[in-house]
Amino acid sequence: MRDPAPAVRRSAGPRRMRSPASGQPLTALLPLLAALLGGAGAQYSSDLCNWKASGLTHELRRKEVEQVYLRCSEGTVEWMYPTGALIVNLQPNTFLPPRHLTVCIKPFKYSSGANIYLQKTGELNLLVRDGDRGSGRVQCFGLEKGGLFVEATPQQDISRRTTGFQYELMSRRMGLDLHTLSAPCSPCSHTEVLLAVCTSDFVVRGSIQDVTHEPERQESTIHLRVSRLYRQKSRVFRPAAEGAGWQGHVRTLLECGVRPGPGDFLFTGYMHFGEARLGCAPRFKDFQRMYKDAEERGLNPCEVGTE
Repeated sequence: MRDPAPAVRRSAGPRRMRSPASGQPLTALLPLLAALLGGAGAQYSSDLCNWKASGLTHELRRKEVEQVYLRCSEGTVEWMYPTGALIVNLQPNTFLPPRHLTVCIKPFKYSSGANIYLQKTGELNLLVRDGDRGSGRVQCFGLEKGGLFVEATPQQDISRRTTGFQYELMSRRMGLDLHTLSAPCSPCSHTEVLLAVCTSDFVVRGSIQDVTHEPERQESTIHLRVSRLYRQKSRVFRPAAEGAGWQGHVRTLLECGVRPGPGDFLFTGYMHFGEARLGCAPRFKDFQRMYKDAEERGLNPCEVGTE
């Protein structure tokens, strides 16, 4: 069996795109955007977490950009009958600076009618293209890299169009989140494993009982039998029906190539959009060795039983 976290190719960064609607370079839209912002409407959600509105409140022939301000760590944006454009400003109510926060968005399965871009100082980088049926894939970026620009695409009939997505803001726990979000199949370094034990949403010792694949989501579900539960959130793992240990499942990318097989692992991970996602997962004997070495040198960030 291959280890749960074999190496994976790192994807290239976002490229400057052309607007599918007009064929013009997206940077050419920025002067228009700046001109429109002077008269752009500002939309504030009632609970500061979720925003829902209709494009039918606009004059359909008028190009309009609206500002949306949200101040929560998670929520939703739902734009019915999209026309014009939105600028979604995520301003979390936290003392952490933007460079310490990661933003992730997950489009609704039915989302259509607009493109979603990452916007920063003269550039628009395409995150989700209108009509992309694989749009359920999560997209993440550092909050300091910019905000979200949602541009409606020209439609002859907007009556059945709704653009929507969930968002989450996560603190970067000493760089660990960026590793697990951007390169979930890459093996973790010793330092990353030791940090994961201290900071992950769940930490368990167990084995892989089965793996089921979902090609349409490009994901795999790993079914675990857990012999020791160090920490968990949201009751990911529950007592086994046989009365010994716990059982539960976590998700990872299909391309990671996880397979069932013998051996104990230390499984760590985090909750993401209500699902348990696999983080660092070394073989347990390897974890014991690296933990003992760090302990002897006084470099363990926290204490955990390794027997």
